[in-house]
Amino acid sequence: MSYEKRYNTIDLLPDIAVGIKIPMLRDDGVLFDLSYSTEEQVISNLKNLILTRKGERIMQPEFGTTLQDSLFEQNTDLLVTSIRNSIQDAVKFWLPYVSLDVITVDPVIAVLGNQEDHGVTVSLVVSLNGQQAEKPITFLVTANSIELT
Repeated sequence: MSYEKRYNTIDLLPDIAVGIKIPMLRDDGVLFDLSYSTEEQVISNLKNLILTRKGERIMQPEFGTTLQDSLFEQNTDLLVTSIRNSIQDAVKFWLPYVSLDVITVDPVIAVLGNQEDHGVTVSLVVSLNGQQAEKPITFLVTANSIELT
């Protein structure tokens, strides 16, 4: 079976930015780092959707997920199912052009600084137009924060 890379026409124009990456601030201090491919922008859109709490966005109260609401919940199978369903429902409604190939939600004990914290790791493998993204998107959700890893 041959592998054929599909390009969006805007991806062929290297000087045309598609959007703004998330996180918006680069390590070298540049603000509003731009994405120049549709794959980069889809990943940024997905991060924005997942990290936005439902009800947070004005005039779009259904935009986002309930991931932040799960920060203080008991770490059980019900929590894993709730997180998975929240992400699937949000992506299906707001980003229908994105296919969630794999959603992995694993309970972990995170070491942040010199402190242990219970949480979950959420990892997503996505594809756009039948082509899988190069790397998974991973979030660490603990009682204190949500971090992109």
